[in-house]
Amino acid sequence: MQFFKNTLTISFISVILLAGCNQNSTAKPTQLDKTANNDTKSLHNTAAQSSDPNNNAEVANALQANLNASGVDVHVLSAVPSGVPDLFWVTLNGSESIFTDKTGKYIFQGSVVELGGEKPVDISAKLHSKNAKQALQSVDKSTMIVFPAQGTPKAAIYVFSDPTCHYCQKLHSEINETTKAGIEVRYLAWPRGEQMLPLTEAIWCSKDRNDAMTRAKKGEKITSDACATPIKEHLALGYSLGVSGTPAVFAENGVQLGGYLPSAELAKMAIANKQ
Repeated sequence: MQFFKNTLTISFISVILLAGCNQNSTAKPTQLDKTANNDTKSLHNTAAQSSDPNNNAEVANALQANLNASGVDVHVLSAVPSGVPDLFWVTLNGSESIFTDKTGKYIFQGSVVELGGEKPVDISAKLHSKNAKQALQSVDKSTMIVFPAQGTPKAAIYVFSDPTCHYCQKLHSEINETTKAGIEVRYLAWPRGEQMLPLTEAIWCSKDRNDAMTRAKKGEKITSDACATPIKEHLALGYSLGVSGTPAVFAENGVQLGGYLPSAELAKMAIANKQ
């Protein structure tokens, strides 16, 4: 199944210290994942016609032309001012967001920090969160496996999860405490490799997906008839948000809270980052 991604050819490296499981190193690269075109055939991708009023079409088109010229097969969705002079924040289709200069010839990824105020401000983190909030809000809730808050709802979290990941299992073992704290847990599929795909599909195709998720995370075997699943879409979304391991937990405001966190701490952070 052509769902899995190894490395973005534009060699972006980011290190986040989270309690979680890394993507399985045996996952096979696929056409969805290979951003470099190794063929002699030239690319003719065009930048999207963004509805964002802040989109700079000239920068987006210039960057797209340079990506095509260098054989990088990704589509530019938008290029908006980052707050730094002549530096633009670029959203790509199925890949993590990047920065580019006004010529679209140079690309950057990493933290951009503004100094001079009372404390340093991570501009890139704010932009990432804004992107994540919009993207996660657009996900059809029926495609997720949702564990509703018990009592008065106080916040929700989005969790990219693999049922075989130890830290995903640990987080789910505390699901009752988390939902009792008023937190709704919304699971998105994130199998870490092809060998995890059948179990993930079985969970999403089960008549009682919540029960199947819980049993799978206890190590039980899950079987079900085949069905259409949102796994490919969830994976693409995760890649675009920079997810590289599980669990990857996002708050409603788009902030990535981390990997595994104890239930009480998770609930506290989810409420603090509700909007």
